[in-house]
Amino acid sequence: MAVVDAALIVVSGIACAVGYHVVTAGTLGKADVYAAASVLVAVNFILLTIVQQGYRLKTVTNLARTFRMTLTTWTFLFGALLAIAFTMKVSDEFSRGTTISFYLVGLAALLAWKTVAARWTAHALRTGAFANGRAIMIAEFGLASSSNAVDDLGQHGYRLMRLMEIPAKELASPLLLSSLAPRFEELINYAREHRIEHVFLLINWSRQHAIDSILDVLKILPLPVHLVPDPNTARFLRYPLTGTGSTFTAELRRAPLSWRERALKRALDLVGASLALFVFAPVMLVTALLIKLTSTGPVFFRQTRHGFGGRAFRIFKFRTMRVLEDGATVVQAQKNDPRVTPIGKWLRKTSIDELPQLLNVLKGDMSLVGPRPHAAAHNTEYEQIIGNYAFRHHVKPGITGWAQVNGYRGETRTLDLMQKRVEYDLWYINNWSLWLDTRIVFRTAAAQFLHPAAY
Repeated sequence: MAVVDAALIVVSGIACAVGYHVVTAGTLGKADVYAAASVLVAVNFILLTIVQQGYRLKTVTNLARTFRMTLTTWTFLFGALLAIAFTMKVSDEFSRGTTISFYLVGLAALLAWKTVAARWTAHALRTGAFANGRAIMIAEFGLASSSNAVDDLGQHGYRLMRLMEIPAKELASPLLLSSLAPRFEELINYAREHRIEHVFLLINWSRQHAIDSILDVLKILPLPVHLVPDPNTARFLRYPLTGTGSTFTAELRRAPLSWRERALKRALDLVGASLALFVFAPVMLVTALLIKLTSTGPVFFRQTRHGFGGRAFRIFKFRTMRVLEDGATVVQAQKNDPRVTPIGKWLRKTSIDELPQLLNVLKGDMSLVGPRPHAAAHNTEYEQIIGNYAFRHHVKPGITGWAQVNGYRGETRTLDLMQKRVEYDLWYINNWSLWLDTRIVFRTAAAQFLHPAAY
């Protein structure tokens, strides 16, 4: 794959240079310079991809991850090389048209090739095309058929030549070796005759005596012996293994965002909230005056909500109702709600009432994008009846969110609507990226005056 990547990059670079100069100037241009630059780009692209483990089977078959990695690596590489060329005062050697066309054509070629490679590799894995290592398996009776281990080994480089199954009763016996001596002797002879390269044990990990006994009888074979996780253990070992001193642990649940991701998200929040406050300051000032002139009561409405980790905070909104509910019972706003003031109806329709939450973002209680925080009374109610509801608190709540831009905004009249909103919120948490936050912000801005669900 690395060779094909390099070939595509070099060919794209030279073809774009020659093609652009022939079309615009009628000459070949500095083909040698562009060839050297293309080789430099190819080498750096491959090295960066290797560092990110982009050529591993698991990555190759994950097309979404491969696309993201290719796009970010290609863009970063061009930006870095252009900066270096500018610093070294050699940027005049390269035409802008050629550089831009090389970026676009090269990226398109790489993405097309990655798509083909992902599909071919996935098909090859399913058909066992990479199964070259000859292996035998000793398994507890019934585990081989109930576990995915046999199929997984076949797809990832091992050809299972023979399976020896042992009943659970015999594995529990202290006389295991003597009772099964003829079968083990036959298996050892088979391994020698067929040049077996690997032995796999698929036995419940609690049977330590049986595992030690089988290892003892197999010591005559100079082969690696692998202990395959039983179904119960495999359930936990699918999670990432992390080192904590001399002990390894399975990370059964990771923090939704790493510290780097949290830092990126916080930077976006600070920049975005500051810019938004500067832009919308006149709107907020006029809104405050209108609220004061058209109804009695405070300009701002503050209500207790639950944020990151379930911690309570006070959210800021422009007051749109004649009541200031914040207790054990809070009634959601409904269509033609008599509690909503005339100016409040318009503020809620355009979401201008949410603008003061930019202050919550600057304080660190909220984010620009995240699951919408609900009133404390509703939060307690939904945590009891929706199983995964509490996972919404794994990130900071947001002014807007993935559920909102997908139509789940405003009143949730039925439990199904709230469950659907929670599904979108959990998808957002599990698939967070800076690009996703940016998309949601732009989609929110585009749909703000067109969405009929808020009142």
